Formats: sequence, structure tokens, C-alpha cells
Amino acid sequence: MTETREDTAVVIIGAGVAGLTLGTLLLRNGVDCVVLEKHPRAYVEQRQRAGTIDAFGVRMFRDWGLEEVLEGEPVPHSEGGFYIDGEAMPIDVDDDNESLYCPQQVLVRNLTDVFLREGGHMRYEAADVTLQDVTAERPVVRYRNADGTTTAVDCDLIAGCDGFHGVSRRTIPASALTQYSHEYGYSWLSALATVPTSPSGMAIHGLGLAGMIPRGPEASRIYLQCPVDDTPERWPDERIWSELEARFGCPVSRGAIVSKQIVPLRSVVFDPMSYGRLHLLGDAAHIVPPMSAKGIHLALHDAEVFARAVIRKFTDGDGSLLDTYSETCLPHIWNYQAFATWITDIMHDAGFTGYEGAFRKQIARAELQRQFTSHAANKLFGELTAGTN
Repeated sequence: MTETREDTAVVIIGAGVAGLTLGTLLLRNGVDCVVLEKHPRAYVEQRQRAGTIDAFGVRMFRDWGLEEVLEGEPVPHSEGGFYIDGEAMPIDVDDDNESLYCPQQVLVRNLTDVFLREGGHMRYEAADVTLQDVTAERPVVRYRNADGTTTAVDCDLIAGCDGFHGVSRRTIPASALTQYSHEYGYSWLSALATVPTSPSGMAIHGLGLAGMIPRGPEASRIYLQCPVDDTPERWPDERIWSELEARFGCPVSRGAIVSKQIVPLRSVVFDPMSYGRLHLLGDAAHIVPPMSAKGIHLALHDAEVFARAVIRKFTDGDGSLLDTYSETCLPHIWNYQAFATWITDIMHDAGFTGYEGAFRKQIARAELQRQFTSHAANKLFGELTAGTN
């Protein structure tokens, strides 16, 4: 079998938000890198994922001169709201909260365009990726090309941005990682509908939590709280629409539902995020429940911290930031895991009494009410929502 040999500074595994952001930041600062992605480009740029870019993310892209990646189909975050038993309960958003609903496929497409336009090396359909000698001075990443040939890339560093099920974290011996995890006692039915989002936000109701979130001008992501053992087959389209209207307490825009899946809610953190020359970013290192809308935030934070460390290493020969990458990221991750757990439990406990009972329901509602009546509580909530805390 024919094998090609290449050499680069950083191999990035995965062309999602973390990988593409990292690659673009490195490229713009003179650090050579190669991005490997197992799927075709069309698939990567069309797959639907959560799309909240909080104020931290918006400002980060601006600070690095990448504001153009936010163009396309963003929707201001402030258009959403909470509904409790059918009553709209808007939360005041600070004027400087620049959060956006930007469909993740739009952000990925824009980042890809910038990365390739500026000469970035992208390898789509890279199959059977293996990471070798990750504790050596110069590890090797091998992959199989679409034509059956293989490529071996010698590098200084590997950035594992290939998600929870990717090869990067699985390369690290289990004995070298501590996994912290929490399983919530419920799941979400997640459905994608080709319809403008109306209403937009999250609804608390005795039937369970519901959400309708924009994924573009003519697309909405629908969430409905359901039992852990539920299946999509139990949710015909008419049931989805009727449950959504009941939980929001108002008519909703209806359209074609193009996909359905059951999403288990969980929180996961792996510690440390580094092993030898391999460093984990984004979902490869941590998972937050979608209720928190902090998946992109944590991916971008990891990417920026790691980019600064790598740039310092290759421009000044100073590896101190790289050595402390994991220690720098983990306190921030745990801060937002705490927020994610709090908001997830509160939003679910406040509506449905089946899991925790009537007492927890009233406690959760009291906590939520505090967000609307206490300036201090609302300020903290706003900071965490914006990603600035």
C-alpha cells in the first residue's frame, strides 16, 4: 500500500467548531497545521447542531479579526424567552449581551471558507485515523485517503477536536484519565422542522419541558422532555405539534418534521485534557446538557486557550501556557458545568412532578421567580448566559 509522508506543526482531528476555530487562529498567526475530518465536506457543512454563540464567542471572533464567520443566518439571542404554564416570562438581557443563535452548520461553513481561502490544509474523508507515539517528541498521525492510499503526518502537537466518540480521547489510556459524569433522569425528543420559529424559547409545564429554537430563517429545533426509555416511534408528527402547543400554551408554527431522535441528557468531564503531545478540545473533553446552550462556548474557550499556548510556543519558544492548558481550562469548564446542572435541573423540576415530586417543583419555581424579581440573581444569570462570568 502506498504511503505519503508529510510534516506539520499541529495536526487537528475534527473539522467542527473547535477544530476549525483553532486551525484558523493558528494559520493566521503563522503556525502550520493540517485538519483531518472523516466525513465529506458536504456532510460536515449540513449537519444540524446546537447554535448558540454567546457574547464571549462573538467578542472572541471579533478580537481575532474573524467577525465575518458570524455572517449568514444569525438570530439575536434576545428574541427568545421563558414560558411558565403558558405565561411568557421574558428575562431582561443586558444591552452588551451580544449572543446570537447562529446555526452551527453556518458557523462551520463560514470557518471552513476562511480556513481554505487563507491556504489551510484540509483533509476530508480521512478514514482509519490512528495517533501513534503521542508521548514522543514528534508523534505521527496516520489516515487512509479515499483512493485507498495512506498518509503519515509527523507533527509536534495533536489537537483532538473529534467529539465524544472520536479516536483522540480513546487513544489515551483509561488509567491516565479520570471521568466525571452525571446522568439526568430524563431525555429529550429532538426534532428538526422546516418552519420559522414561533414562539422562540423554552416552556415549563406540568407535561414537561418544551423548547422551540431557531436553526435558520426556515428551520426550528424542537425539544420535548420525555422518559429515558422513550423512542421516536412513540412521537408521530401530530403528537409533537399538539404537545408543543400544550406546553407553550399558545399556537405554534407548524411545518414538515424532517428528523427525530431521543437525546439523553448528561454531563461529562475528562481530567486531564492533555496526554503527552495530545490535547483534547470541545466535546472530546467534556459534554454539557443542551439546556445550558454552552457547548459552543466551551469549544471556543478551549480553542482560544490552546491557540494562545501554541502560538506562544512557536513564536517565543515558551511552552509554559501549553504545559498548563488543562489546568487553565478545567476551572472554567467546571464553572459552566455547575451552571448547566443548575439550569437543567431547575427547568425540568419546575414543570414535571414525576421525577422529584411536588416539593422540588415548588422549590424550582421559587428559584426561577427569583430571576425575574431579583436584580442580583438576574445579573448573575445574565453573565453566565452571556459567557462572561
